[in-house]
Amino acid sequence: MTIEKSLLKWYNFNKRDLPWRKNTDAYRIWVSEIILQQTKISNGKKYFINFIDKFPTINHLAEATEEQVLKKWEGLGYYNRAINLHKTSKKIVKNFNGNFPDSYDELIKLNGIGDYTASAIASICFNKYNPVIDGNVLRFLSRFYGIKRPIDSIIVKKEIKQIAYTLIIKTKSPGDFNQAMMEYGALVCKPFPDCVKCIFKTNCISFKNNEVKLVPIKSKNKKKIKRYLNYLVFIDAHKKTLIKQRIKKDIWYKLFEFPLIEQDKLINDIKSNNEFNNYLNENNIQIDKFEKDIHTIKHILSHQTLFISFHIINTKDKLNNGVEISSLTNFTLPVPIIKFIDKCLI
Repeated sequence: MTIEKSLLKWYNFNKRDLPWRKNTDAYRIWVSEIILQQTKISNGKKYFINFIDKFPTINHLAEATEEQVLKKWEGLGYYNRAINLHKTSKKIVKNFNGNFPDSYDELIKLNGIGDYTASAIASICFNKYNPVIDGNVLRFLSRFYGIKRPIDSIIVKKEIKQIAYTLIIKTKSPGDFNQAMMEYGALVCKPFPDCVKCIFKTNCISFKNNEVKLVPIKSKNKKKIKRYLNYLVFIDAHKKTLIKQRIKKDIWYKLFEFPLIEQDKLINDIKSNNEFNNYLNENNIQIDKFEKDIHTIKHILSHQTLFISFHIINTKDKLNNGVEISSLTNFTLPVPIIKFIDKCLI
């Protein structure tokens, strides 16, 4: 039996029951693929169900405010995904009467849709022969064909995509084949694979050469950036505090946070910090007392490690433009700030 027939047979018996697989509606597939970027399926299922419950159709999403979309995305991270989802929903409703374009070439022109997502939608929803290339597929095919070059290089990715195309073109169901490859990589040909259960081990070059643990090969990872975020949590006598929206296109874009001092280290003595004192003068804030404890959190992102401190500062006067602490959860906030609020303020 050929590799593509074996994969499809395996998939039919072993595929997981996932909420976005109930049908091939392009909107549901699109939302699921965007959510599952940088998100494990176990966590993504919950967010998908909640998101679809709030925005059941592309028209519902297009009619929502950006704030509503971001709030529903809260906790998933990579918030540009949600912003692009919203932008693209509006474009599809306006330019395509709410119907997704059915070709890869048209799909990839839309905000937030790259090669992988365009291929997934085109194949699963419109039966087009566009192979998907994600981490699971790269791992499975590089092991099977014994490709011992960095899979994160553009040239090798193109080669693997061409291999996938020679396989998918032989099938009658390109969408199922793409999902079969991804599923096999996720459940069997995992980073730490279960080769005993693998139906391809007799033909897998890496298995034959005892090189499964060496493949796939990746280029050396870039060093993670370390950042030090010092948050100023002002609290007045009316239990109000200050927050602002992040407007720089950086992590947590368009989310809300406390006033921030970002420097090359965490600040222990906030009282003597020049930037802090300048902030007090510019905003006419008078201090009553500082809480002794500085609350610190280490938060790890894919390319950055954040060292975060929260300085709780009681003020003498009412804060101008203050927000009630009890209403902070109405705003879309980064996960570390939510955790701090839950633990220390509410």
